[in-house]
Amino acid sequence: MLREVVADAAHQHGVLHAENDKLRLLIQRLLRQQFGRRSEQLSPDQLQLGLEDLEQTMAENQAGQDAAEARQGRRRTAPPRRNHGALPEHLPRYEVLIDVEQRDCPCCGSALHAIGALRTEQLDIVPAQLRVRVTRRPRYACRACEGAVVVAPAPERPIDGGMATEALIANVLVSKFCDSLPLYRQAQMLARQGVVLDRSTLSNWVGRACWWLTPLYDLLLGTALSSAKLFADDTTLPVLDPGRGRTRTGRLWCYAVDDRPWCGPGHPVAAYVYSEDRKGMRPTGHLAAFQGVLQVDGYPGFKRLAGDRTNASVSLAFCWAHMRRYFYEFHVSTQSPLAAEVLAQVQALYAIETQISGHPAEHRRQVRQARSRLIVEALHGWLQVHQDRVSAASDLAKAIRCALRHWPGLTLFLDDGRVEMDSNVVERAIRPIALTRKIALFAGSDGGARHWAIAMTLIQTAKLNGVEPMTWLTDVLERIVSGQTKATDLGSLLPWNWKPNNPAAVSDIAA
Repeated sequence: MLREVVADAAHQHGVLHAENDKLRLLIQRLLRQQFGRRSEQLSPDQLQLGLEDLEQTMAENQAGQDAAEARQGRRRTAPPRRNHGALPEHLPRYEVLIDVEQRDCPCCGSALHAIGALRTEQLDIVPAQLRVRVTRRPRYACRACEGAVVVAPAPERPIDGGMATEALIANVLVSKFCDSLPLYRQAQMLARQGVVLDRSTLSNWVGRACWWLTPLYDLLLGTALSSAKLFADDTTLPVLDPGRGRTRTGRLWCYAVDDRPWCGPGHPVAAYVYSEDRKGMRPTGHLAAFQGVLQVDGYPGFKRLAGDRTNASVSLAFCWAHMRRYFYEFHVSTQSPLAAEVLAQVQALYAIETQISGHPAEHRRQVRQARSRLIVEALHGWLQVHQDRVSAASDLAKAIRCALRHWPGLTLFLDDGRVEMDSNVVERAIRPIALTRKIALFAGSDGGARHWAIAMTLIQTAKLNGVEPMTWLTDVLERIVSGQTKATDLGSLLPWNWKPNNPAAVSDIAA
């Protein structure tokens, strides 16, 4: 009986000890999420934040020293080495002429003649300035019959009877959804220049602009979903629910394409779709016609989507960054050498990926077969061995089980050079939404949330293709509103096909 009591007590002690460890890890994780750094790098360079202030202090001291030397008539023998950067050629330039007052030789008094000029360039800025576009339409009448008055038809406006031009509407869209400036702040900025507008007026402009841009949004979304390899993820979007006096949680789904790491033929696209919830039927409906490789996290809705395809037309490639995160969280909290071993192996895989990024798919596949597969197989054996050696209730065991459960999708990149190791492409596409959401707090309605999807799709896709969003959206709105571009020719307005009708006007907008 005594042995049974001792054994039972030891068992209870082990259970309580494991429970305490679990609670201790949970507390440490919550504290780190609340007060700690968010980076998952093992050796992050956090000195940059402090160096900025230090460099400012050094610059202040140097300015005082330069001023003192100037007052004493001394000049520095060698200018300091600074990386000013190259000023782009497309920027407009204006000249300031600084000439001598007397053009007589200081030695003999003869007339001087020009032999050249010293030219320096500085980066200048003209603050955003509002202006009024006056449209003038002359009227003509006939002196003979006096029965007809001829005038050119009025051009179409993006807002009937409204005062905003396409450029101003595009600026409102880019400021809100690209630069994270809420409409009330934009109204304050306009008021400083004497233009007092209600926030509801700006909201009206955003809604009408999204109505004009919906066909182009649908085309971009269809382009992304027709790709043979797609990244997918979702994020929350609080939406105001007036009936209950609070917000409810909607979802923004992001479907991204980026073939540049393997020199693919497609153009990068980031398309967003709003839904009222996160039910599995949402991605199933979005991806009803999709066939190919879907790179995702561990969301069960994507797993059901692939499992329901009897023809196996969808292959899931899982994310190593998500798998690594569980081991990283455990390592930060416990400094476990077992978790560190996994992190080191994943780091070795990423080192190989860095070397082959930007190479053709076949070359990437060959390198992965020759180098990465050995690391992956060794890691798989290591996980299987240690699965039964650690406490089943520990977070490390959960991380190991999660990795093994997703192993077929994690190793898909070894046999397909088009597949990335992680879904960071779509994670980066979602990050701007998180920033704008943090400032704006919530969308006002389901319709407003859909406007988020439309505007973010256009702006983020333009940025991915190296197109300036403000310039592009202005020209796109002008062409669509005026009828220059028909619905059948919207492909010419896609960022990678777009060519401005009036380069001079586009340069003026960019300036």
